[in-house]
Amino acid sequence: MLAGLFLLLWIDESAQRWTRHWMETRYAVRGGVGGIGLLIAVALVNPLATHEITILFTAERVRPYRFISAAASLLIATHAFLTQFPPFQKIAASSLMFIIVAIMLTAALRRAWMKETQEAILRMAGTVLATLYLGGLAWFIIAIRVKHSPAEGGFHGTTWTILSMLLMVKFTDIGAYFGGRAFGKHKLIPWLSPGKTWEGLGIGLLVAGIVGAICSGNGKWLPHVPWWKGLIFGIVIGGIGQLGDLLESLMKRDAEVKDSGRLVPGFGGVLDIIDSPLVAAPFAYLLFSLC
Repeated sequence: MLAGLFLLLWIDESAQRWTRHWMETRYAVRGGVGGIGLLIAVALVNPLATHEITILFTAERVRPYRFISAAASLLIATHAFLTQFPPFQKIAASSLMFIIVAIMLTAALRRAWMKETQEAILRMAGTVLATLYLGGLAWFIIAIRVKHSPAEGGFHGTTWTILSMLLMVKFTDIGAYFGGRAFGKHKLIPWLSPGKTWEGLGIGLLVAGIVGAICSGNGKWLPHVPWWKGLIFGIVIGGIGQLGDLLESLMKRDAEVKDSGRLVPGFGGVLDIIDSPLVAAPFAYLLFSLC
């Protein structure tokens, strides 16, 4: 998985270098086209994640339209990718609202086509929720990558920014796991996630803060993010990532399943891997935008 991720990020960085001249001459935008590799990653993961979240929802008789949700999620992620192009920026807000409304209308028309009114609300609500959970949160991941502040010296997204965010989130998990095994005595939420402890959470957040400080390079690797900001970013992003993990645990307990799937041995399903980065992404976007 790591090898595949690094390959896609290498493609992402390389594509930006190859398109730099075209982007600068055509749109007078500094830097090339960003996020190509990341969009490919989202396109590969999206159908699998949609399948898993549909199974979770179906356990409670909420049956999203799988194809509509997967297609709309990818469309929302593509929308974030297109926001880096000046012509599209003029219609970015209106087109995003159009996509969200179109999801509901398409789900409703799909039900009407079958000449069935039973469970129409559940179908529409499930489709919208699945799309916003996967596509809506993925929007922020790609938006971080392609963000270019118009102000001089403002934040500009890079592949290192995305990798840093992922490292902060995942090292929180690593620190919490080993810290909890070594020092854990007080359960965090025993009825929801019995394996988590307060001690593990504290150590996980500390590790995430250290990783954030290292990833910043004291403002060299993450411009405008000195080590102390990187420390804060790591703690906040890592903590929100843990909330994302608890959110998925709540859905799994409701569906009475241990894991969202069995695709990845030892981890569970795709959702078990991406739940934390997805929920952390909007907060990471806000923090980096404030730099």
